[in-house]
Amino acid sequence: MKFLALIALMGVRAEFEKEDGVIVGGADNFDDILKASGHVLVEFYAPWCGHCKSLTPEYASAAEQLAKDGSEVLLVKVDATVHGELAKEFGVGGYPTLKWFKGSDRSSPVDYKGGRKSDEIVSWVTKKSGPACIPVNGAEAAEKFRDDNEVVVVGFVAADDAVFNGAGDSFDDVNFGVLDADAAKALDVAEGKIALLKNFDDKRADFTGATKEELVAFVGTEQLALVNEFSDKTAPKIFGGDLKQHNLLFAAKSAADYDTIIADFTEAAKEFKGKLLFVLVDCDVEDNKRVMEFFGITDENCPSMRVINMEKNMAKYAPETEDLTAAGIKAFTNGVLDGSIARHLKSEDIPDNSANAVKVVVGKNFNDLVLDPTKNVFVEFYAPWCGHCKSLTPIWDELGEKYKDHANIVIAKSDATANEFEDVEVQGFPTLKFFPAGEGAEMQDYNGGRTLDDFVKFLEPEADASEEVKDEL
Repeated sequence: MKFLALIALMGVRAEFEKEDGVIVGGADNFDDILKASGHVLVEFYAPWCGHCKSLTPEYASAAEQLAKDGSEVLLVKVDATVHGELAKEFGVGGYPTLKWFKGSDRSSPVDYKGGRKSDEIVSWVTKKSGPACIPVNGAEAAEKFRDDNEVVVVGFVAADDAVFNGAGDSFDDVNFGVLDADAAKALDVAEGKIALLKNFDDKRADFTGATKEELVAFVGTEQLALVNEFSDKTAPKIFGGDLKQHNLLFAAKSAADYDTIIADFTEAAKEFKGKLLFVLVDCDVEDNKRVMEFFGITDENCPSMRVINMEKNMAKYAPETEDLTAAGIKAFTNGVLDGSIARHLKSEDIPDNSANAVKVVVGKNFNDLVLDPTKNVFVEFYAPWCGHCKSLTPIWDELGEKYKDHANIVIAKSDATANEFEDVEVQGFPTLKFFPAGEGAEMQDYNGGRTLDDFVKFLEPEADASEEVKDEL
C-alpha cells in the first residue's frame, strides 16, 4: 500500500511545472497543489530579493533530498510580485516568506521557523509532517535517539498522553520520544516521568510539572544552552523563543583572554536561567558586523556587553564599567532587571551645524534641536547603506536649501544606525517624521509622496502660519 501511495504521489508531482525540483505555484494551481499532498511548504519570493536568491539553491537541494527520501512533502515557490493577491491573502510582508500548509486547508498556514540551509529545511518539514511524538522501543533505539540529536524530550508515558503529545506538537526543532520499558530503563526515566536530554551543559533536566503549558515552558527554557552563540542557524531559536531579554557578549574568540571571559559569562548565566538569555557574538566573524553595528560595538571596544529587551521597543543597556568577571556580569544584569541601570542610547558626537542647510541630528543634540518647541522640525532617519535613502538625498538637500533661512521650519537628518532616541521608533529606511512646534505637540509619521513638491505642500501650512505671525508683529 505504501508503494502504491508513493507511485500515486510521483504522478501528482509530475503534473506541476517545476524548476530545480521545486514546484512553481500560482493562483491558478494553488488549491490543486494543496490537495496533492497533505504537507506543503510554500516560499513567497521576489525575483530581485537578495535573500531569496541566497535561499534558492538550498531550497532546491531540500526538494531534491525529500524526493529521494520518498517524502510526501512538496516544496513550492510563488512569485509574490506576480501573484500579489495570493501573497496578500497569506499576510506576506517581506521576502522570502515561507508558509507551511497541512491538508488542503488554506485558511490557517503556519509560519516556517526553521533555518535556511537545505538540511535544516528537510529536518523541519520532516518533523512537521510526522507524528508529534516518536515511539522509541528498546535500549539500543533509546541510546541512538539520544545520541543522534542535540536535544530530545523523552517520556515513559502512554502513546496518546495528551500533555506529552500536545507539547510535542508545539516544537518544530525538538524531537519527542515515547519510551517503552526497556528504553526507559536505558535512559533512567521512571514510569510516568518526562526528561529532556541534551549533549551540552548539564546533559539532563527532569520535568516536575503536570500541564502541557508547563511542559512547553520547561522545554523552551531547557533546550537552550547557558550561552548560545549567535549565527544564522541559531538566530531563529534565539529570537523566536519566549525569553525576550538577552545579554549579549561581544568577544573575539581569537583574543588571548577569551577563555577566561567566556568562562565567567557562562558562570554568570547560571543565575539567570529562565529569566534572561545569554548570547555570544563572535567579533571575528564577518557576518556578525551588522549585529555589532546595531549595538554600537566596534572591534576596538570588544569585549563588551549589551542587554536588549525586545518587548520594550528594542531597548538596549550598556554596563557602566568594563568589569567582565562573573561578579561584574551578574551586577550589570541585575541592574538592568531591577531598573537601576538606565537605557543606553547610541550617539555620534555633536556636529557643527552652523553651515548646514540640512541639520545633522545625533542622540546627544536630539532634545535641543528636534524637540525645540519654537520650531517645526522635519527629520529623515536614514541608513548609510540604504539605496532608497541615497535616492532621496538630493531632494532632501534641496528641501533644506529652500527652508534654511525660515523662521520656524528646520529640515534635518539622522543616521539611525549610529544614533538612538527615546520614544522614536525607526523600523525601516528612510523613515520620515515631523515634530511640530508647540509645547506637548505630538510627533507625526510622514507617509506621503517623496518629491520636492510633496514635501513643500506638506510644510506649507506651517510656513503660512509663520508668515501670519510675522504680519501680526
